[in-house]
Amino acid sequence: MSVGRPTVTELSAGFAEGSRSPVEATEQALQAIERLDPFVHAMVLVDPDGALRAAHEAAARWAAGTQLSPVDGIPTTIKDILLTRGWPTLRGSLLIEEGGPDDWPEDAPAVARLRAAGCVLLGKNSTPEFAWKGVTDSLRHGPTANPWDPALTAGGSSGGAATAVALGMGAWSVGTDGGGSVRIPASFTGTVALKPTYGRVPLFPASPYGTLAHAGPMTTCVPDAALMLDLIGQPDPRDWSALPAPPVSFREGLEEGVAGLRVALSPRLGLDVDNDPEVEAAVLGAAELLAAAGAHVFEVDPGIPDSVDAFHTLWFSGAAKVIEAYGEGALDRVDPGLREAVLRYGVDATAADYLDATAVRMELGRRMGIFHESYDVLLTPTMPIPAFDLEHQAPGGQDVLWTSWTPYTYPFNMTQQPALSVPCGRTADGRPVGLQVVGPRHADALVLRVGRAVELAVDGRQAAEPTGPKLPPLLSHPQEGP
Repeated sequence: MSVGRPTVTELSAGFAEGSRSPVEATEQALQAIERLDPFVHAMVLVDPDGALRAAHEAAARWAAGTQLSPVDGIPTTIKDILLTRGWPTLRGSLLIEEGGPDDWPEDAPAVARLRAAGCVLLGKNSTPEFAWKGVTDSLRHGPTANPWDPALTAGGSSGGAATAVALGMGAWSVGTDGGGSVRIPASFTGTVALKPTYGRVPLFPASPYGTLAHAGPMTTCVPDAALMLDLIGQPDPRDWSALPAPPVSFREGLEEGVAGLRVALSPRLGLDVDNDPEVEAAVLGAAELLAAAGAHVFEVDPGIPDSVDAFHTLWFSGAAKVIEAYGEGALDRVDPGLREAVLRYGVDATAADYLDATAVRMELGRRMGIFHESYDVLLTPTMPIPAFDLEHQAPGGQDVLWTSWTPYTYPFNMTQQPALSVPCGRTADGRPVGLQVVGPRHADALVLRVGRAVELAVDGRQAAEPTGPKLPPLLSHPQEGP
């Protein structure tokens, strides 16, 4: 590793051995935030005093042998969509008034699990307004830049979390994904992100986007994603759709490889999409590495129809209800792109429209269920393109909705399948490329196992560290001293 930044798994081992300290790890993360966040704007709240206090408490527990979990003391950030006790949750919106620290006395389920495990909560990550789109900027907080090149977007809507993780501003984060929101920025920033099977990670309050919405780990490597899923993938009584506790750890069998697996490779998912040639080459190269490792790889499309119109109805009718709750005139105060999309797809959507969209969704699920009778996992590019200019809402400055350039992510929110983005290479100018691994519902462990095989084969941890020549000096070495 070029800058020596440890993974969560390595930090945990160091805490146990006494070779590393939660205080040291937290101080390094806070230094990275202080030095680097002015360039990338990944954080919207930082609590250094609370973090250092928690780190000292964790260090004392490790010294006494009373640690709360293997990740006691791990510096952690939270996307500013998830409720976090003692901090405001502003969701990137000017509609939400910033009140006192006791505005909401509860943690969201994932945050509660991380806190109970002793994780040191550093602060909250940026998000577009109400997490509505595939880049991270908002009227409230401005844009979030890519760790590889601050002139590029980090993607969204969990772009703040991805950038923070990539730059060591916390060892890992938890994000949300309703149409690709952990996977899009993971692909653009060279990090790892998992959208688990729907219900594996409970949500509270219920998302206005309904059962499209997931929460999941954002990390620098697949073992860390599996470790976080062990923590946050437990039931919570506040979410009636939460799944039962998994029978075994998601780390079990993670290193077993891919020999004998039936792997479907679909570079375009059967859609009319023009992939960037370098993206497609990296994805095909990763598939070849899996074949060399013993997987049976077949290039085949699952035969699913384009579901974007149905997705728009489900997504933007949810967004319309969110904004409606803030009263008359609220729609005039939101992100102009959000306002336009809500007016076009959400405000006038009827119950019949919603049911028609749900029927499309059910057909997608049926087709993918049958597809996975023949294939264990499906590989696609996470994104058809690498990261584009920070000042744009779409590649090339096109005036198009984010779903037009994210064709491989939102279908699997419709079907509720687990989908992992793992780095599989970089373009000639150093921009990361992500491979998406999709499995049948409830096959999260298998998806992680295949992602781990990809990571080992393509040296994903090197790809996950922003050290490219296009970075300014401060971003080149995120963990060096001040």
